[in-house]
Amino acid sequence: MSDTDSFIDEVTEEVRRDRLFVMLKRYGWIGGLAVVLIVGGAAYREYNKAQNLAASQKLGDDMIAALSLDEDLARAESLSQISAETPGGAAVLAMLQAGALADAGQQDEAVTRLQAVALDAELPLIYRHIASFKALGLQQDSLSIAERRLQFEALAQPGAPLALLASEQMALLDIEAGDPDAAIDRLKAIVEDASVTADLKERATQVIVALGGALDEAAVSEG
Repeated sequence: MSDTDSFIDEVTEEVRRDRLFVMLKRYGWIGGLAVVLIVGGAAYREYNKAQNLAASQKLGDDMIAALSLDEDLARAESLSQISAETPGGAAVLAMLQAGALADAGQQDEAVTRLQAVALDAELPLIYRHIASFKALGLQQDSLSIAERRLQFEALAQPGAPLALLASEQMALLDIEAGDPDAAIDRLKAIVEDASVTADLKERATQVIVALGGALDEAAVSEG
């Protein structure tokens, strides 16, 4: 009985091997195709990564070369001839162009470039807020305190990338409007914020002292 069972097992195993051989012969090309696709996909990703890296390096080199020029208008002109292949690169390029134009005295054109970035809904929020912040900085003489305050308030919302910097600007607007107490309260909130940077904390502290305000020693000593 055991010999019979052994014989049956051997026959069954042989049949399985035959079936496997037939299946591999019939459908083996699918596995080969899968291997080709996997290897090809990996190669394409590496190629694409290398292309993106090369493009980023070229963009950076072109920007550095343009910014190294001595004259403001020459820098602006050189930057305008550079092209970026990604939205983020184009945003950074536009902000650099705006800076060069502002240095050359072309404030209106600089603001226009910055506002175009600020209003581009396809860009990450950080790019848009930086552009808006810079544009407001160039419009100190052309916008009223109320207009600037309204726009800085939008940038100062909790969780916004430049919230504390925008709050600092609003404190300066309070001073400009003749309300030092409001400025002190706003600056104290900046000093006490857990995410405040050392430089911003120092600036806010100096302005509070200059305005005659008192600081919580614990808040000053933290960080």
